[in-house]
Amino acid sequence: MTESKQYQLAVLNGDGIGPEIVPASVKILDAAMAAAGAPAILWTELPLGRSAIDTHGTAVPAETLEALNNVDGWLLGPHDSASYPEPHKSALNPSGTIRKHFGLFANIRPSKAFPGGNAIVEGTDLVIVRENTEGFYADRNTFAGTGEFMPTPDVAIMHGIITRAATERIAHSAFQLARSRSKQLTIVHKANVLKMTTGLFRDVCKEVALQYPDVSVNDFHIDAMTVHLVRRANKFDVIVTENMFGDILSDLAGEVAGSLGIAPSINSSDTHAMAQASHGSAPDIAGKNIANPIAMILSSAMLLRWLGAKFGDEKVLQAAELVEKAIEATVLDGTTTKDMGGTSGTSEFADAVATRVTTVAHV
Repeated sequence: MTESKQYQLAVLNGDGIGPEIVPASVKILDAAMAAAGAPAILWTELPLGRSAIDTHGTAVPAETLEALNNVDGWLLGPHDSASYPEPHKSALNPSGTIRKHFGLFANIRPSKAFPGGNAIVEGTDLVIVRENTEGFYADRNTFAGTGEFMPTPDVAIMHGIITRAATERIAHSAFQLARSRSKQLTIVHKANVLKMTTGLFRDVCKEVALQYPDVSVNDFHIDAMTVHLVRRANKFDVIVTENMFGDILSDLAGEVAGSLGIAPSINSSDTHAMAQASHGSAPDIAGKNIANPIAMILSSAMLLRWLGAKFGDEKVLQAAELVEKAIEATVLDGTTTKDMGGTSGTSEFADAVATRVTTVAHV
């Protein structure tokens, strides 16, 4: 067995509830690594978001990007770019800037219902694989500029880009994930109307499917897929789609599974990975100690799984499993935050999970 290495991970707390849920995740990862007998993580906190605008004149300082290139991965808290002063408000947001800079093409977003977790569709356990570099998010799909412009004050235009290369890349990621789960994959598109763009996405995914004959494949239009998720999310496993569709579907799937507060994600390339909850910064509840940290904690566990797979590190994989089991056990015991029908605060819930990590490690 490969000896466990010591990992260097960066922390970017972000805005809103970020400074509450990111430190909670750090605490739990530390507990899990110790329980798994792995070396302690070396943490580096880096400036990002509104506080970085105040101290560095930009939401994503160059020194932050440079530092991220020299660590094993990082935890990104949510940002509240809508409240930034101009010109920062109109610029590419911090998450998009980092994803684009590092070419984090795969956004993996699981939605899993917890027993006792107040799910709308019990038994939901699916993963949305979202292509992260092009599609209909105009601020990410161009080399320069934003891909969005106004020829007159009354006309706004955006362009969406779908390429064979990017679609093949995300399709292979989705099929490989499907092979590790129940060997079922759904392609989501809007090829009945966006025939050239999402039609190309659908067709390339189906071409890639020929290389995975053991995986069952179907496809749905994006509008129909929203209905299927509300009615029978527990019948789906891996869903692959373009950027904007994936963002919308994953928010819906998170709520169907119990709360957007439990929806994690990881953004990755072949060389870099970033843990980031699917939800936003929730400025209306920031500082009130009521935010649900589960999504950020599970995102951090996904980062551990990515590192474990990359380095063949069994101990870090064990640590990730301990985090996931501890959250499930804590929720099943009835310790949840307000959005899941409970009464626990952010810090109280995090403390309960950190304690439970040690308990499940000895089961």
